[in-house]
Amino acid sequence: MRQVAIFGGTFDPVHWGHLIVAETALHQVPIEQVIWVPSYNPPHKKAASFQHRLAMLQEAIADHPAFAVSLVEETRSGTSYAINTLIDLSNLYPNTHWYWIVGLDVFQTLPHWYRGQELAQLCDWLIAPRISNSECIAQSEIICKQVEQQLAKQSIIIHWQLLNIPLVGLSSSLIRKFCRERKSLRYLVPESVRNYIGDRNLYTDPSR
Repeated sequence: MRQVAIFGGTFDPVHWGHLIVAETALHQVPIEQVIWVPSYNPPHKKAASFQHRLAMLQEAIADHPAFAVSLVEETRSGTSYAINTLIDLSNLYPNTHWYWIVGLDVFQTLPHWYRGQELAQLCDWLIAPRISNSECIAQSEIICKQVEQQLAKQSIIIHWQLLNIPLVGLSSSLIRKFCRERKSLRYLVPESVRNYIGDRNLYTDPSR
């Protein structure tokens, strides 16, 4: 049985923080591949077009043999739910044990997701804490155990582990802020992504 992780997100834009999380998962857990799933039309936020975000993601992971991009979000009509993504990928990759890479803040909301109780049991969860110092790791473990306890009250068993990620204080919102302020993105994103953003003048609209 193959061991594969899903890494979903807006990736607006993808940056070294995302890549470090995926690479950490690849080596901390016995998985063979990370499948990146860019959201097609993310709710509650104004993002760059799917085509731009997809192109940057493809540029960023082009030289990594264990990374792949899935377009399942693009081909689905209506509201996109995580459970649908997993079902679609399971049909494309049968005989696979699935992991799901999420940030701690996202994992904390899992009990409230659409069919979240069902989804919680269909894969193992790899949690990326925001900051990797001892105090924050301890707090992250407490939060994850609280989620586990919430689900246990409904007889749901969930398997999770924290990723031991190097401290990198990056976010897509910070990248976009730097673009608006005309600051350098060097060493914040892969060089191919930096060139893509610069060539197309992305993220310079001050209203974003």
